[in-house]
Parts: sequence; C-alpha cells; structure tokens
Amino acid sequence: MKVIKRNSLLILTILATAFFSSCTNQGTLADGYGNFDAHAEVIVSSQTMGELLRFKVEEGMLLKARQVVGLVDTTQLYLKKKVLQNQKKVVASRSANINASIAVQQQQLKINEINLRRIQNLYRGKAATQKQLDDVNGLVELNKKQIMATQTQKDNIVTELESIDAQIAQVNESIRQSLVTNPVQGTVLVKYAEKGELATPGKPLYKIANLKTLELNAFVSGSQLSHIKIGQKVKVYYDENKKTDTEVDGTILWISSQAEFTPKTIQTKQERVDLVYAVKIKVSNTDGAIKIGMPGEFRIVSPQSN
Repeated sequence: MKVIKRNSLLILTILATAFFSSCTNQGTLADGYGNFDAHAEVIVSSQTMGELLRFKVEEGMLLKARQVVGLVDTTQLYLKKKVLQNQKKVVASRSANINASIAVQQQQLKINEINLRRIQNLYRGKAATQKQLDDVNGLVELNKKQIMATQTQKDNIVTELESIDAQIAQVNESIRQSLVTNPVQGTVLVKYAEKGELATPGKPLYKIANLKTLELNAFVSGSQLSHIKIGQKVKVYYDENKKTDTEVDGTILWISSQAEFTPKTIQTKQERVDLVYAVKIKVSNTDGAIKIGMPGEFRIVSPQSN
C-alpha cells in the first residue's frame, strides 16, 4: 500500500509540474513570427545618360543625405552649352545693330518733324505749296513706320535671347543632374554599377536604406487579427544567443487585408495549411544589433477586441 501511495504521489507531482510548465510556455508563446527587413529602401539611379566617370560607393558604406557619390560624363552638355552661348553672342550683336538703326531713324524723324513745322508755317503764309507740305508729312509718317518695324525686329530678338537663355538653363540643370547625389542617410545594401559603365536614366546604381529603423515582416493567424490594429504597440524579440532573446518595442505599421498560406520557411508542414495575415512592425535599431534577414517574433502587449 505504501508503494502504491508513493507511486500515485509521484505521478501527481509529475502531472502538476507538466501542467504548470505547459501554462508557462503558453504564456510566452509569440503571437507572430517573421524576419527583419529594411524599413524604407531607396534605389538610386542616374538622371542623365553618359559614362560614369566617378562612383564612390561600396556595399556597407554609410552615406549622408545630399552627399555627392558619382559623376556622369558632361562633355556633350558642355559643348552644347558653348554652342548656345555663341548663338547668344550673335543674336545680341544683331540687337545692338537694331538699336543703332532705331537711333538713326529717330533722329531722322526728329529732323523731318522740324521740317514739317517749318513747311506748315510757310504754307500758312502761302510761301510753300501743298505738294511740299505733303512730301514732308509723308517723310514723317514713313519714319514712324520704319521705327515701328525696326522695334518689332528688336522684340523678336529679345524673344530669341530669352529662348536661348532657357536652353542654357536646361543644360545647366542637366549638368547639375549629372552629379549622382545620395538622397537619404543610410547604409548601402547593394551596388549595381561600377565606374566606367554607361549610366542611363532609371538604371539602378545602388540601393540604400537607413538601418536605424527596421521592419519585422511577420504573420498572424486569423484568430489573432481582431486583437491587433495599425499603430498598436507590441513587444518584438530576436535571438541574443541560443537561450535568451532581446526585447525591443515595436509599432504595427500595416496589416494585410488578404489572407495567405503560412510561408514554408518559418512554419512546420502541419501549420503550412493554415491561413495567416501579413503584418509589418516598425522597430528601432539605433545600436545596429538587428540585421536584415534575422528571424524575429512579436507579442501583443494589450490585446484589443472589437
């Protein structure tokens, strides 16, 4: 009887231990699993076409925002600018000649207007004929029309100069765009081009991301979907070593509106038949401890219900 009692007590102890252990493990189970990725990746490309003369970018390099990292050949743009500048000089010289012509015509008009007043006085005193008056009056009108025509030519030249200035401004902007300027502060993830290659607009040169902030791309089951919402705070965990995890705060940025099968890479074969929803969680990574591709998990801090 004592042996039976001792065996029964041992079995009860084992069952109780297993029960409480199971409860403890369930309390620490994650609500979602996934992998870390860059929060905002930027693919940088050239804005102009030409040979990549300078390109100081390497994978893993930390770049500042607005930092110049490359230069596309600007020889053709420089030559085009010189042609436009020479055209402007030619047009400007024509403008100077027209100004001189207008000055001469205005002087002739002044002289003919003086003669017109003199002939008018003589005509009133019957010392000049109607023909003389008409001739001088015709010269005055002719001078005025000549000045108007010449002024129209001058206006056309002004328009032509403005057009050339606009073209020069376009070339200057293209020369500015020939500088490859890094748009955001971050770390170079992938380098796609090398110095000496042909750069074209839209062709990627490198990919950069600010690794101070990462995203955990995780998945939750349909039953958990009602307990999470965008903007909600969660606890995110990643492996510190084989036995312990590191905890950081996270914020839910996005929740998929469509269900999908559990990704094969992070779940067992039995669980792969279940439908899950993708979520993105923003995580601070100021110390750089989290790396892109590392596995992670999250737990809901305050479950929400509808």
